[in-house]
Amino acid sequence: MSMTSLGVSTGFMVGCCVAAQIARRVTKKFFKNEEGLVPTLFYEAIAAAELCACCFELIIVADNFGVAAYAVYLFLLTVWWGKVWGDASACPYTHMEDMLEGKTSLKEVALRTWAELMGGCCVYRIVQVFWWFEFAETHQGRAFEDCNADLQVNPYLGAAIEGFATLLCRLASKTLNEKGPKFCSIIDSFIGTSLVVAAFNFSGGYFNPVLATALKWGCRGHTNIEHIIVYWIGACVGAVVSVPLFKLPYVRNMLLGSEYKDKRE
Repeated sequence: MSMTSLGVSTGFMVGCCVAAQIARRVTKKFFKNEEGLVPTLFYEAIAAAELCACCFELIIVADNFGVAAYAVYLFLLTVWWGKVWGDASACPYTHMEDMLEGKTSLKEVALRTWAELMGGCCVYRIVQVFWWFEFAETHQGRAFEDCNADLQVNPYLGAAIEGFATLLCRLASKTLNEKGPKFCSIIDSFIGTSLVVAAFNFSGGYFNPVLATALKWGCRGHTNIEHIIVYWIGACVGAVVSVPLFKLPYVRNMLLGSEYKDKRE
C-alpha cells in the first residue's frame, strides 16, 4: 500500500484528536463546575469517542501496514491520551476499581459506563462517512462491509488472555503511579502497547470493554454472549482482581521494592 494511504489514516487520527480536544475545551467553558457529574460524563464520552474513532482507523493500519505500524501509532496515541484525558478513562473497569476502594458509587460507575458506550459506539457513524468517501485505497469497500471478530482462540481462553493481560496492565499502572518515575506516562504506554501486541493474534488485545464493543460487537466469529465473556467479564475481572492483589505485602514488595520497604519502616 502507498504511503499516501498511511498519510490519510494519520491525518484522520490527528483530526480526531484535535476535534476531541476542542470538544473538551468547549465542555470546560460551558460547565463552570468541572467537578460535577454531568461534565464528567461529557469528558468520558469525548474520550471514548476519540479512542474508538482512532482505533477504527488503526484497524485499517494494521490490516494494510502490519502490526508494527499499528503498535507505533497506538503507542503515540496512548502517550497523547495520557496527557489530555485528565480524570477520564474511557474504560469501565477503572470506575469499578474506584468503587471497590470506596471512591465512587455504583450509580456513577453505571452512568460513566453508559456515557463511554454512547461516545464509543456513536462515533462509528462519523468514521463510516469518512471511509465512504474513500480518500485512500485502504478505505475502499470498508464503510459497509461486514466485520470479522478478532477472537482466534476458544472464548474461555480469550477471556483468560484479556483478563490476565488487563491484570498485568493495571498492576503496572498502579506501580508507576506510586513510584512516579520521570517518564511515567511513556513507560505505562509502552507496557500497555506491548501487551496489546502480545495478545493481538489471540483475542485482539483490547483490554477495554467499551473499545471492544464499539469495534467488534455483532461481528462474525463470535456470538454476543462470547463477546461479553471475553471482553467484558474477562477484562473486568482482571482489573478488579488487581485491587486486592496490589495491596498484598508480597506483591507490593516485589513491584515497589525499596520504596515499599522504606514506607513500612
